[in-house]
Amino acid sequence: MFSKLAYTVFEQSIQDYHLFDNVDQPINNPYPKDKIEHLLYLKNWIDTVQWHFEDIIRDPNIDPVAALTLKRKIDASNQERTDMVEYIDGYFLQKYAHVVVKENAKINSESPAWAFDRLSILALKIHHMNEEANRNEASQDHRDNCQAKLNVLLEQRTDLTTAIEDLLRDIENGDKYMKAYKQMKMYNDDDLNPVLYQNKK
Repeated sequence: MFSKLAYTVFEQSIQDYHLFDNVDQPINNPYPKDKIEHLLYLKNWIDTVQWHFEDIIRDPNIDPVAALTLKRKIDASNQERTDMVEYIDGYFLQKYAHVVVKENAKINSESPAWAFDRLSILALKIHHMNEEANRNEASQDHRDNCQAKLNVLLEQRTDLTTAIEDLLRDIENGDKYMKAYKQMKMYNDDDLNPVLYQNKK
């Protein structure tokens, strides 16, 4: 199952990050660059670092200048995340290029890579909710509430991986076809964001 492979890579990335738990630590991707695992690991690493960026910026005592710097990092991370999704979709487009699409084939509402994006974020939610469910210094009520939420997340993982496998099978069999659209984010584009292009004058 491809979704099981991807989730295993996501877990490895999360565990590797938390060896040092530092947003500035360099990535040490263990997979060769010509393997899909390399892209999956990099995708989740970006997500993991951004998860912790989002934690830090919510510190009510954060210095405003530091917060602005961090916001710029979050914007850049969002763009990297989108780029990685497009790279992963490129892998699937190439993988299924030989498939003869049936006349009655339908398109899915999201591409395979965007489904794996959701799975990557879900892996992070599960990791951190599990930490909270087992945090010794937290109250029993807190741990019980987090365990209940963790159970829902684990159920969601089962449902999502099943849906991903169904989608990949349908594409492989020609029952569905995929397209990869560039996200065309406007706020990062000097020519499309009015605030940016007006400042260029």
